[in-house]
Amino acid sequence: MNPSILQFSPGAFLAPSVDWLNTNLHPLFAAISYLIEAVLSGFEALLLFVPPYGLIAMVVVLAFVAVGLRAAILAGLCLGFCLLMGLWTASMQTLSLVTVAVLISVLIAFPIGVLCSRHKTLEAMVRPVLDVMQTVPPWVYLIPAVMIFSLGRVPAIIATIVYGIPPMLRLTTLAFNQVPREFVELGSAIGAPPRSVLWKIEIPLARQTLLVGLNQCILLSLAMVVLAGLVGAGGLGAEVTRGLTRMEMGLGLRAGLAIVAVALLLDRLSRGLLDRDRPRKAG
Repeated sequence: MNPSILQFSPGAFLAPSVDWLNTNLHPLFAAISYLIEAVLSGFEALLLFVPPYGLIAMVVVLAFVAVGLRAAILAGLCLGFCLLMGLWTASMQTLSLVTVAVLISVLIAFPIGVLCSRHKTLEAMVRPVLDVMQTVPPWVYLIPAVMIFSLGRVPAIIATIVYGIPPMLRLTTLAFNQVPREFVELGSAIGAPPRSVLWKIEIPLARQTLLVGLNQCILLSLAMVVLAGLVGAGGLGAEVTRGLTRMEMGLGLRAGLAIVAVALLLDRLSRGLLDRDRPRKAG
């Protein structure tokens, strides 16, 4: 028997499926693209509307008030580096892309994580899906996104969202599973509705683990920045790609260091919020 007869070609099944989706669900995909582009453009315009030095000063003040002096100094250094390297616009594009992707990831992962913590059957069903999502290489997510939404920022942000959901969802489920049941039962015993129990008892007790999940979601979303540049998403990823394709080592290095600066900024701010709210040990 010819071995080629037994070969399985996923493309033979996926290509017709994608064609069917593009033919029958084009208005839905167009609406999603328009919405994402509108949100991204609005957020990016807001960041670029403020003069660079003004935005740096605002971020430094907010970091000082929310976290502390060290975080404020680091924020100023990171944003100042992006400005001095001549990559301010690209940095703001990357920051807007990551921010919107993280917000959407949290809006999707948080309610599903809460449901998983309450329904073990749902958690058992979701767990293997999350395992697959975290095992598949990140650039693979770009293939179906580009096939459906073409090139640009939309497939990049969708792939980033898919890549950022698993850590947030897992840690949300873990956070609510770790909430002591006696506090929840006490809230129900005094007649508090489920919504009040969620917002006034469970979320405050689960806050530290939720912030860890947010931190991981941010870092994994930043890992998609360079890959997003390959599909025309712009930002620092596009600068890194341009430096590689043109063999311009200086441009690639500057863009890579700017990505590190943005990652440090977001990581230290989220970790600072976590450390600030963590109870200190006596003695």
